[in-house]
Amino acid sequence: MNFIRLTEAESLYHDLEHKSSLELLECMNAEDHKPAQAVKLLLPLVAAFIDQTLPKLQEGGRIFYIGAGTSGRLGILDASECPPTFGVSPDLFNGIIAGGDGAIRKAVEFAEDDPQKAWLDLKSFSVGELDTVIGITASGTTPYVVNGLKHCRAHRIATAGITSNPGSPLSKVADFSFELQLGPEFITGSTRLKSGTAQKMLLNMISTCLMIRFGRVMDNKMVDMQLANHKLIERGIQMVMQSHSVSKEKARELLLEFGSVREVLRFLSKNQS
Repeated sequence: MNFIRLTEAESLYHDLEHKSSLELLECMNAEDHKPAQAVKLLLPLVAAFIDQTLPKLQEGGRIFYIGAGTSGRLGILDASECPPTFGVSPDLFNGIIAGGDGAIRKAVEFAEDDPQKAWLDLKSFSVGELDTVIGITASGTTPYVVNGLKHCRAHRIATAGITSNPGSPLSKVADFSFELQLGPEFITGSTRLKSGTAQKMLLNMISTCLMIRFGRVMDNKMVDMQLANHKLIERGIQMVMQSHSVSKEKARELLLEFGSVREVLRFLSKNQS
């Protein structure tokens, strides 16, 4: 497949500075319908990736996201939300961004152009053959990400790549290549828009599906969520009340005692049987 930089193609929209607010929003909304369709085309491949990755997690493996700029931030976002949502160790999902944690808030110039830094960053986590590394780069050319996956392949570490440019260098070095066919961005080259939206969709699917298959969801409930605030405690109380005939007061008492919806449900199932 010939490599064409679709992410650099000229926008389908012109004279943006002369459009009204509503016109701009309508145009952006039209483009925002495209990521879901692009992701849909990849579902069989994503399912195959999940089925291959799950046994590694069950044996103690971890997930690493590597990226630069928007892509790196989205990886960090997904990784940081898994512990509170699913009650897993903060070490299970790891987001790494070119330029280090300081790049989360402020761009670090030329950090993405270092071809060796991603591997050095991964080695600081003692990455190994049970782990899986997902490279995220809309362009599919970011040296930090592409070379990071090259090093992983050389060390027999499973990889996947997420890009908006089919046939990119990233696709050639990833075991699973998720190529999102989105077309030009609303603002030419601004991949924080459609590409970022599609990346977030894919990351949502990958982490959520893995955690469901990993046993961290019962029915459709986050029974292992961290009870970190009053809202989540109240949600946990409702889960307990829906599953067993107990009062709200009793559900709260048990939840505060056991500290986990799953443990409360296990206790009630054992003692009410």
